[in-house]
Amino acid sequence: MGKKLSKLKIAQQQAEAAVKNTNEKIEELGHNTNVLYTSLNTIQSLFDRIRNVPKEERLKYEKLKAIRLDWKQQAENIEIEYKKAEVKATGQAAAGVGAGVAVAALGPTAAMGIATTFGVASTGTAISTLSGAAATNAALAWLGGGALTAGGGGMAAGSALLALAGPVGWTIAGISVVASGLMVLKTKSDKERLEDIFTLISKRDIKSYELAIVELGERIDRIKNEGIKLAEAIIKIESFGTEYNQMSESQQYELGAYVNLMEASTMLLINPIMGLRPKYTEEDFEKLCASETAILKSYFVNHKSMVISLSNLLYKIELNDKDKKLLYKSLKKNKEFMESINMTKKEFDVDDLYMIERALNHRYKTSTY
Repeated sequence: MGKKLSKLKIAQQQAEAAVKNTNEKIEELGHNTNVLYTSLNTIQSLFDRIRNVPKEERLKYEKLKAIRLDWKQQAENIEIEYKKAEVKATGQAAAGVGAGVAVAALGPTAAMGIATTFGVASTGTAISTLSGAAATNAALAWLGGGALTAGGGGMAAGSALLALAGPVGWTIAGISVVASGLMVLKTKSDKERLEDIFTLISKRDIKSYELAIVELGERIDRIKNEGIKLAEAIIKIESFGTEYNQMSESQQYELGAYVNLMEASTMLLINPIMGLRPKYTEEDFEKLCASETAILKSYFVNHKSMVISLSNLLYKIELNDKDKKLLYKSLKKNKEFMESINMTKKEFDVDDLYMIERALNHRYKTSTY
């Protein structure tokens, strides 16, 4: 008879399964956004052929075209950087290690799903507050987890991973954090309490994934519905001819409605999946700094990576003084974690956890979380 699994191990296995299901849903999202993107390009080409379209309408759909190109570029960058990181991982599978991630080899449709998950604004900036290399690192971390540390990615990519990942990064990293922490604890009760803390984190994360999976499903359904409308619009526009001034008034009105349809469909590509956004963002951090005294602001600014990372780890987790000491000991012994927050174990102190509590209290002072 096999050894009975601990509560923590069971919770982590459930969280890993939720990660796997989430990534499968993201890949499905990517397939559907790929179809949607193709339809939008088709309808765009039809609009481009029409002469004398009013300037206001033309400017609107040209802007939408630029937004879609930004989104596509982000998806392509994620795919390219993922392939590079996979090669660097010295033979290890860059995806799937530790988290049971479904996307074992990232392709264009999976990259599109990830780009939609993060979201991009018209400037190309990730709505999640991450942009450029940071957004790419976060995407890689989502897929690769700890394996990418061998190639300079994953946890070692820095605050980008933990800031964006929220539950993702910690589901991946949880086992190693707990394992290293248990070795420095002397009593059985301390070890059990640390396991209880990480069990709570895992269970909290499972709920986040379950809600995200529902949101992903709803987004996929909306994309499919918009795709049907776009297919009908493409047929209609093709019958209108290529001279706006020769169209009937009802056809001109219909064209305007199709521009609005393009806008709604484009938003489905670029709006992020809210359930997978970090629970503590850089925007939250900036608001915290703006509210503090000069001394405390200086502290937070100097420890930005640590504050954002641990705030995402500990939201909704109630810790007493003893819990903070146990968690401090476990985190301090984890080399990957210390690298990710740009601190040494000599710099990291239990008092830092009280500052995290302050940061979370400020973030959620007007609402429950």
